[in-house]
Amino acid sequence: MRFCSPRRVTHGQNDFAFFLLLKVLVTVNGATGQIVRPSVFDRVIVNLRDFPHLKFSRRSLAIACLILTGVIGYVDYLTGYERSLLLFYFLPISLAAWFGNFAFGIAIVVVCVMVWVLSDLASGIPALGFWNIGTAFASYVLFAGVLSKLGTLVRELDRRVQERTAALEREMAEHRRLDQDIARVADRERRRLGHDLHDSLGQHLTGAALAAQVLKEKLAARSAPETGEAEKLVRCVEEGIDLTRNLTRGFFSPELDAEGLIIALQHLAETVQERFGINCVLDGDESIRVHDSTVANQLYQIAQEAVTNSVKHAAARQIDIRLAMNGPELCLSIIDDGVGFPDKPRSEGLGLRLMRHSAALSGATFDVRRNGENGTIATCSVKHFELQ
Repeated sequence: MRFCSPRRVTHGQNDFAFFLLLKVLVTVNGATGQIVRPSVFDRVIVNLRDFPHLKFSRRSLAIACLILTGVIGYVDYLTGYERSLLLFYFLPISLAAWFGNFAFGIAIVVVCVMVWVLSDLASGIPALGFWNIGTAFASYVLFAGVLSKLGTLVRELDRRVQERTAALEREMAEHRRLDQDIARVADRERRRLGHDLHDSLGQHLTGAALAAQVLKEKLAARSAPETGEAEKLVRCVEEGIDLTRNLTRGFFSPELDAEGLIIALQHLAETVQERFGINCVLDGDESIRVHDSTVANQLYQIAQEAVTNSVKHAAARQIDIRLAMNGPELCLSIIDDGVGFPDKPRSEGLGLRLMRHSAALSGATFDVRRNGENGTIATCSVKHFELQ
């Protein structure tokens, strides 16, 4: 084998030189901010992050690279030395450097260069220069080193992303657990306050009402002029009893525990209609049973808050409470004919935030929007309810 002058360049060397020039131009244009068809390259770089999930044994990888190199060398022999396939040897080198390591990539580089030289000699090349071999070997080594380093960086980045994702999932799970614990504590405290109001203040006011009634009857029997004042006292105490009862139901609904969500919502509708003179009706399937107490309590709180907003803020005269199944979802809707929810609210009030939080605690989604030209519709959907 004899040396060739650097000025003597074969057709295969022209292809290889053109490839190197193209790589340099891409690098230079990328550094100067010019865009040279980056779409394909960008897609390849984006897809590289999925490569670390592929696992190959060292033996399987070596066999695949050797077979691929042999196939390329045979095709290189068939095409003749006039049409060099130097670019195709980058494929087994890429596999070795990416899925293996830099040392394994160097070994495949040596094999590829040897196969390339042998294929050109077998095809009858008149002269093969050491300059060509050295240039190809150096290019392959540089490519293997860069790709191996890139693979290491991508795998390290992927590992960190997985660690951060796992940490975030643990934090979110802990946050949900804490929210559920807070909800259970808050529900227990509401029940305690409701029972205290009913058992202590309610009973005390009932006793006071009975005493006032007895006093009124005694004054009426003596035709005392204070009878009217005693009657006013009885009415005030009875109003206090009603107020205490309403406050107690604001803290918890006894029907929710005893008879279920449908009965509790029905009593809520009757209470609103009685207290505010608003036509409030319930449209629900009595066969629906919510066995999860957390979901039932949160749905009742959402309905209670939505109805209160319709009465106090929307000036509604008609309120519909609907509880129905929509496929696998349990849907609670509160519809009114009030002033309507603004299309672009400046900020959400405390009531909306509480309803969204209650929906999140029960694993549901919450949405509130304008119902046509007038009115508002608030919807809470519990997904996969049939699995509960």
